[in-house]
Amino acid sequence: MAGVSLTEYFVTDRARWLWQFRLDQMAADPGHARWMVRQAVVGDKGLVVGHAGFHGPPDEVGMVEIGYSVAPDFRRQGYARSTLIELLRRAAAESAVTTVRATISPDNVASLATISGFGFVEVGEQWDEEDGLELVFEVPACRVSPA
Repeated sequence: MAGVSLTEYFVTDRARWLWQFRLDQMAADPGHARWMVRQAVVGDKGLVVGHAGFHGPPDEVGMVEIGYSVAPDFRRQGYARSTLIELLRRAAAESAVTTVRATISPDNVASLATISGFGFVEVGEQWDEEDGLELVFEVPACRVSPA
């Protein structure tokens, strides 16, 4: 149904929860579909290395939250950083977006390293029912140049 071959990473219980959650969001408001998660595909053969997108359209103050994940077999190869660059470019291209947010577990050293050098500033923390404690980072949407 995805139109590409997916690895086991995309059909775990955690992944199924994400896909169902996003499908429910899109069913509730189909106009939000363009903001939702998509496969991160590399190369001519459609190698799916992860998924990325926004948690939804910009809120009333122009903030969008990014989300991305790279399948374990493809980590530490620059795909997360490339995905982040594309999400930041997409956000900057949308006039309604003023701020990009990333929320990351304080224990997720790889994701913390991925956002470093992109101008993200820690603005607080939050408790997520699925992921526990998360640090909240934001960057103006116009600042998209990687370090």
